[in-house]
Amino acid sequence: MSETVAFSQLRRKFVDENDATPPQAQQVVYYSLAIGHHLGVIDCLETALSCPWEAYLAWIGTLESGSEARRKMEGVPRYGEIVIDSTHVMMLANAFDRALAGQNEQQQAWSRALLSMLHDIHQESAIYLMVRRLRD
Repeated sequence: MSETVAFSQLRRKFVDENDATPPQAQQVVYYSLAIGHHLGVIDCLETALSCPWEAYLAWIGTLESGSEARRKMEGVPRYGEIVIDSTHVMMLANAFDRALAGQNEQQQAWSRALLSMLHDIHQESAIYLMVRRLRD
């Protein structure tokens, strides 16, 4: 059995046309974001980054010990999944940027990919990441 960690990014939202007519669709999307989903809005997540389990643990181990960023990323081993949203962008971006110097080539590639996704969230706060531990 292999294990991986997948970073899935919100790419778009699907609005069930039975629940919202086209002119109202945008308002339904914004309203659902405000209350946290439902009401005929389905998030469409796409895997944007994937890494082997042991490599993920080594990668987050490059973050400053005891830091808020490391505790956040350690939520995956602890809980099986975490959500990264606009409230986490600056903290994680700063931590992964600082960690780049001490990372191997693969870890740097993952960090740069994550930094790009964090930038997307910064540009559009409705975007978020779901990070999950997957067992095959």
